[in-house]
Amino acid sequence: MTTGSGRLVSDYMHRQLEVVPQDASVLTVSTRMRIRNIGSMLIETFDRPHHDCRIAGIVTETDLIGKVLAPGRVPSRTSMADVMSSPLVTIAPNRPMVDASHLMEGKQIRHLVVMEGTDVLGVISIRDLVRHFVDSDGGPVQALTDVYRPLSVLMRTAIETIGSDDTALVAARRMADKHIGALFVMEAEELVGIVTEADLVRKLLAYQLDPETIRVGALMNSPLIDIDINRTIRDASERMAAKRIRHLAVTEHEKVIGVLSIRDLVKMVSIRDRPAFLKRGPTP
Repeated sequence: MTTGSGRLVSDYMHRQLEVVPQDASVLTVSTRMRIRNIGSMLIETFDRPHHDCRIAGIVTETDLIGKVLAPGRVPSRTSMADVMSSPLVTIAPNRPMVDASHLMEGKQIRHLVVMEGTDVLGVISIRDLVRHFVDSDGGPVQALTDVYRPLSVLMRTAIETIGSDDTALVAARRMADKHIGALFVMEAEELVGIVTEADLVRKLLAYQLDPETIRVGALMNSPLIDIDINRTIRDASERMAAKRIRHLAVTEHEKVIGVLSIRDLVKMVSIRDRPAFLKRGPTP
């Protein structure tokens, strides 16, 4: 294994689970996401004939955007059974963190459910991956420490934008179509903010606002939280963690030249160590 410390999934997983029943509405779940400041919830199903409850799925902000907002479904009349992701993508607690990285990258997801046999033990998120890889001595992120302007290696220069006068529905459909979690907001040909999946869920869905009339400008975060291209990967990770955000505008001479997402911070780990992962095999 090439990730330095050799820490396991069990060292980073969150044991306090947020669970709702499958008949809970999107409105109920989005409200709880806002209150708890979280981006996912586990879904519990009840097998009446066998009197058995089990965790059968997960719902994320991405699910709520792509399966509820974008197609125009009514949140109060849409249940978790209609939109949850199932079956669960799982990982065993004794697997190395690099395996969690490969699974998330391969499935294009930000959460894994940690299971031992049939027992759900916890959840691990992409934030946990970043914390692990940034802090690991000798790991792939540390290997970029001496690279000139390492953020330029990770950032994306293609910036997806939306006008501040566009509706939340337009934003939701663009995110779903592009498979992205945020859009930079333009006003008078200038970047003035950013609107994210979390904004659409916690500021729109949770308050039962109309996505066809609410403008992006009313939901966006402004001013932009940015980072200079000459800063380190650790700087970027710490800024995201401190602000509880998943995207940073990357600037050079105070001009935005790219965007860095939390997924970008760990993508290189999957690319570098994928052969070892495939040889070892995925989680049992």
